[in-house]
Amino acid sequence: DVGVDGVSLEVLQQSNRELCRIFVDMFGPVGGENICSVFMEESLADVARKKWKGDSSAYCQIASLNKSKKKKDKAKKKNMGFAAKLNSELGATGSSGNFALPANCEVALFVAPGPRELPLIESLCADVGMGTLVIILNARRDTQMDATAQGLLAEFTPVFHLAAAPQDAAPNCLVYHAYPNPTWLLARKPKVGQPKVIGASDVRFGREECKELFEGMDVGDVEVAVEGVLNNVASWFS
Repeated sequence: DVGVDGVSLEVLQQSNRELCRIFVDMFGPVGGENICSVFMEESLADVARKKWKGDSSAYCQIASLNKSKKKKDKAKKKNMGFAAKLNSELGATGSSGNFALPANCEVALFVAPGPRELPLIESLCADVGMGTLVIILNARRDTQMDATAQGLLAEFTPVFHLAAAPQDAAPNCLVYHAYPNPTWLLARKPKVGQPKVIGASDVRFGREECKELFEGMDVGDVEVAVEGVLNNVASWFS
């Protein structure tokens, strides 16, 4: 399983997991028993349980949104009446279906949800109300997202964004934004030294804006426009 420019699925999953662990540590003062890290698949939740076992900074409850149904559940349904089966399929635990956050959950961290999971997260927000802080980490955006998914993301306040700029337009550049500062920054990592800001904007940069700013850099700031830079971007965090 290899993603864009050779970045493996395993590396992406590790990145999502480590980001979640940082947030668990950040909210540690509320108590790990009151924090729930929600992964999209049970296999990803299992990896987190194994990796974080014994790590006090990662202590929290761990759950999965799309937990595989057990065979015994299927066998049980065979003995159900029609009404019971229908109720089971629709989800008797609330508008969010069969998944529910722990009753004492004060902070819910949803790790890398995609367009399919976003409507379910919206239902969960309605179920838990204002007593639970819901944070979406590394949401998987899709140009084909329906209105429900787009509307949910629009309701959330972006607090941190760090991602590669379009690499065909601005090689070796990152787009950065951190709440409450309204300014979006485009920065390039030179061969030596810290990243250099080459542009600022009140709104998120598009491809053309990135290209224009990159091409307009001072010559002294451009050592070599390295292609295949996702590997370089990954190395910045090592």
